[in-house]
Amino acid sequence: MEQKTIKHKFSFWDVVKSLVSGLRLTWQHFWRAKNRRTPEYVTDKNYFNQPDGLVTLKYPYEAIPVPDNGRYRLHNEIDDCIVCDLCAKICPVNCITIESVKATEEIGLTSDGTKKRLYAPVFDIDMAKCCYCGLCTTVCPTDCLTMTPVYDFAEVDIKNMIYHFTDLSPEQAEEKKQLLAKQQEEMAAAKAAALAARNKG
Repeated sequence: MEQKTIKHKFSFWDVVKSLVSGLRLTWQHFWRAKNRRTPEYVTDKNYFNQPDGLVTLKYPYEAIPVPDNGRYRLHNEIDDCIVCDLCAKICPVNCITIESVKATEEIGLTSDGTKKRLYAPVFDIDMAKCCYCGLCTTVCPTDCLTMTPVYDFAEVDIKNMIYHFTDLSPEQAEEKKQLLAKQQEEMAAAKAAALAARNKG
């Protein structure tokens, strides 16, 4: 079966017309670029009212607003955290690490009036592991764990993706542990003394 080849003949003027047409379109864009479009979010009513103009953003000085319900970097307001451990338990990728120490004294209240009974010597969130499911923010009883609008937090060293939230320094944490151990020993001794006295009587 013979294949027929179709030859297209272009004249010199066809090439010139094509070039002129492309240059005209380019110069139109250059002319319209003197007017700058404002960065509007896609749901904004003015988004489609700016068909022409320069659209390139000077990031990070200019950025399109992020959605209010977006899932980005986690933040824990440690002063409102009651160290309930629910976020760490529900996390499907185990990116939250929590250690707690029971307080031997009054700590205070959270912003919603919940009494605090535990210190958090360790409250780490590894954002390199996070799958941004938002489950941890849903179960938080004091709403101290939230997702912020920050989405550009790339790091060269992956260890810098671990964010530390704690209300104690390592020295303070050790001191609180010793106070708790001492209190537990005193309570155990008092309980043993009371039991011995009751057995004598």
